Amino acid sequence: MAYVAVDADDRLDEGPEGLQFKSFLGDDNGNGTQTGVGNTDRGYLQNEGKAPGGFWTVEYYQPFFDVDTKTVLYRCYSTLLPSSTDFISTHLNPADLYGPFWTCTTLIFTLFLSSSLAASITAYLSAPGEGYDYDFGLLSIAVTIVYSYGLAVPVLLWVTLRYLRVGEWSVVEAVALWGYAMFVWIPVSILAVIPVPIVRWVLTIAAFLLSGYFLTRNIYPVLASAEAKATRLIIILLAVLHAAIALTFQLLFFSYYVVAPKGPVIDIPGTGGPIVGVPGAAGNDTTAEGGEGPVSGAVRRMLFG
Repeated sequence: MAYVAVDADDRLDEGPEGLQFKSFLGDDNGNGTQTGVGNTDRGYLQNEGKAPGGFWTVEYYQPFFDVDTKTVLYRCYSTLLPSSTDFISTHLNPADLYGPFWTCTTLIFTLFLSSSLAASITAYLSAPGEGYDYDFGLLSIAVTIVYSYGLAVPVLLWVTLRYLRVGEWSVVEAVALWGYAMFVWIPVSILAVIPVPIVRWVLTIAAFLLSGYFLTRNIYPVLASAEAKATRLIIILLAVLHAAIALTFQLLFFSYYVVAPKGPVIDIPGTGGPIVGVPGAAGNDTTAEGGEGPVSGAVRRMLFG
C-alpha cells in the first residue's frame, strides 16, 4: 500500500480562533438602531433610547440632570433678556430638569427668607418692645404655589396638547421652559425687602411682564401649530393664571408696612395688658390719617406705606 503526503491547509494552523461568524440578522451599528425620539414626534421625553433603565427608575432621568452650573446660569440669564424667538431650540438643546428644579427651589427659599426678614423688621418698627414669631406656614404655601405653577402646570399643558395632537415639544422642554421663566422672581423677591410699597409693586409688575412675555413668545408658536384654531385661546388662560401668580406673590410675600399705634394706650384691669386705640376713648382716632376710612386707609398703606 502506497502513502501520499498531503499538505495541510495553512488556515488550520490558526486554530479555532481563526473562524469568523457573520450574522445576517442585522448590524447593531447600522442605520437600524434607534437612539430616541426624533424632532418630528417628541411626544414624551427626549433621547429615550439612551436611558439604561425603565421609565420609573432613577437612571432614566439621570441624563436630564447632567448639566453644568455655567450652562444653567446662562439659561437663567437668557430669560431676562430674551433675544431669540425660540428659546427651546437656541438655549435648551438639549433640555434639562436640573435648572427648573433649582430655580423653583431657590425661589421658595428666597420668598420665605425675604418675607420673614421684612416682616421681622416691620414688626420691630411697629412694636419695638414685642417679639416676632416667624410664620413657617408661609414656607408651606411657597412650596405649594411655586412647585404647582412651575412644575405641574407645564405638565398639564403638555398633556392637553398631546390630547389635541400637538406634538411640537416634549414634556421635558415644557417643564424646562416654565422653570427657567420663574428665575426672574428670585431677584425680585430679594429686592422686595425694600421698605417702599410702590417700589415693590413696580418690581412685581416688571417681573410679571418680563416672564409673561418670555412664556408667550415661546408657547404661542406651539399653540399656533395646532390644526384647531381654538387651541390658541389657551394662551389667554395661561395669561390669567400668570397674573394670578404674580398677584399672589405680591399679596402674600411682598405686602407689609409699618403700623403706627393710633390713639392713647389704656391699661384696663383684667385684659392682660395695655390696649392701644380703644374705640370711644378720649382722643382716639379710629380712622387713618387724613380722615380716610379703614378700607381706603388699608389700600393707601399697601401702595404707599
